[in-house]
Amino acid sequence: MEIQIARAGVADFHQVLTDHARYWGERDLRSLHLLALVQEFGPTCLVARAEDGIRGYVFGFVTPEGTGYVHLIATRDDARGTGLGRRLYAAFADAAERHGARRLKAITSVANTGSIAFHRSLGFEARIVDDYNGPGRAMAVFDRDLVVPALVPQPSVP
Repeated sequence: MEIQIARAGVADFHQVLTDHARYWGERDLRSLHLLALVQEFGPTCLVARAEDGIRGYVFGFVTPEGTGYVHLIATRDDARGTGLGRRLYAAFADAAERHGARRLKAITSVANTGSIAFHRSLGFEARIVDDYNGPGRAMAVFDRDLVVPALVPQPSVP
C-alpha cells in the first residue's frame, strides 16, 4: 500500500486524536497534541496517509534560532518497524531546512527507552537534563545537526 507524506490539516489532527490509542497505546498524550501547531506551523506538521488512513505523523516547528523541533512523532500500531518513522523524520528535516533550520531537536521522558534508541539510531546525541520539564522532571534531550549534502565537501577526483 502506497504511503504519501503531506502537510497535516485540521481534519487530520482530529483523526489522530480519534485514533490516539493506535499511536500511543495505553499512554494518554492527548494533552500534548496542540491544534495551534497544525494551524500556525503547518509546513512542519506532516501526516503519512495510506488508503486505510493516517499511518503516522510528526508535529513540529522551526525556532527563530534555526532549530527544527519535533514536538510529537508517532506511527500507528500496524506501521511500526516499517521505516515509516524514519521517513517522517526525513520529511520533517526537509521541511524544517526549507524554513531555516540548521539543527534538529526533540525530547522524551527518561523512561522512554524505545524513543531514546530510535533517536540515537537517527544520529541524534542524547543527554539527560535534570529539571528540563520542571523541578524533578528530567528529560532525555536529543540534538543533531542537519546535514546539507550540497555543502559537504566532495573528494577531489584526480
